Amino acid sequence: MSLAVPDLEQAAKRLQDVYGLTIGEVLVNETQGVRLAYVELGNARIELMQPLRADSPVGKFLERNPRGGIHHFCLEVGSVDKATETISSRGAKVLGGVKAQRNVHGERIAFIHPQDFLGALVELEEHGKGGC
Repeated sequence: MSLAVPDLEQAAKRLQDVYGLTIGEVLVNETQGVRLAYVELGNARIELMQPLRADSPVGKFLERNPRGGIHHFCLEVGSVDKATETISSRGAKVLGGVKAQRNVHGERIAFIHPQDFLGALVELEEHGKGGC
């Protein structure tokens, strides 16, 4: 699950103080326009994302949701190309088309439009070192 937050350090402090959770290293994904860090939970992780610029997808999300909130969730797939081809052939919209996108770990990713997944934005990520 990925949370958009207006202030990464403030969100990290809140998670530490209230829930005893610790975030990992802060990373930057210039292409996606975010600073991010992960909270590892054993069999799951929470990704915290702060926009680097107002016109990024996360920046636009925070315009509509200034306190932050769930931005998207992630599903691991064996092949982004195969998954998006299958999903597209069944009528779902892949955001950005066939243009290759990469996450902060360099793994292939794609996003499925919320209208095609019960109102939720979905990130597809190829299996790799990062993991959803």
